[in-house]
Amino acid sequence: MYYLRRFLTSIILWGAGFVVLAQRTNQAYWSYIDRYKDMAIEQMHKYRIPASITLAQGLLESAAGRSTLATEANNHFGIKCGGTWTGPYVLRNDDAPNEKFRKYRSAAESFEDHSRFLQGRRYQGLFRLSPTDYRGWARGLKQAGYATNPAYAESLIRIIEMYNLQQFDSGKLSRNHNAVKAPRDEFFARHTVYRNNKNYFIIVEIGDDMATISRETGVSLKRLYKYNDLPKDYAPTQGDVLYLQKKRKQASREFRKNPIHIVEPNQSMFDIAQLYGMRLENLYKLNLVGPEYAPQVGDILRIR
Repeated sequence: MYYLRRFLTSIILWGAGFVVLAQRTNQAYWSYIDRYKDMAIEQMHKYRIPASITLAQGLLESAAGRSTLATEANNHFGIKCGGTWTGPYVLRNDDAPNEKFRKYRSAAESFEDHSRFLQGRRYQGLFRLSPTDYRGWARGLKQAGYATNPAYAESLIRIIEMYNLQQFDSGKLSRNHNAVKAPRDEFFARHTVYRNNKNYFIIVEIGDDMATISRETGVSLKRLYKYNDLPKDYAPTQGDVLYLQKKRKQASREFRKNPIHIVEPNQSMFDIAQLYGMRLENLYKLNLVGPEYAPQVGDILRIR
């Protein structure tokens, strides 16, 4: 099944609009989430827009903050000038050549303008939905014409569920200090403990090493390597995901209706296992392959 190639990907909505990440598939996405989650939660408190929706749109529209529009114009949401915009702008080819896109002084200004943009008449129906109804918001944004991509809603939902962004719709950040033994304030001031597939994990920051992470989280070094399917000479790099509990045998229930993953460039079986919070050995078993298997771009893998 995993040998099916791109002719199948065209009929699977997952691929539409989702950006390619380098080497560590989820590194750029998690770095973006870690950087802007507080900003998205702040916008939710002010405007009742789900933080998960704001983050998913930012990730999708800005290629996790790496698009030219984001890096040169601080525009994280692909918002064009329209008839009311009187501020600076940049020209980019989109649906037509040389379209005008809003330019901001900072990412924070972009997030604020995105929230105000959604206050327009076109999107008023969305505010009758619960701030926790991210699926309704995603579909409503597409119906209201936010994007022309026919799979826009499904792309947002997939991102939210893959990265468990709905955890931020509670309106507060849970550091989940009870998830690990004797957390220390300094370490957890720099590391949020996230949850994926019912397992807790952290994102590696600059200066982290395995011994320090083990000591500060209370997870033994041996278990830290084992939980993450890592060799004992592994040296963590910024943006890596490290699980603090034993991973699951398959991806979470959110993927039961579409239990597949389409391999992206520079993506290994290890990357995919970490992405879904599942054990590497079980990913091999589900796909009837062994450690010698090297996934190719476009391969379709079962994740549950």
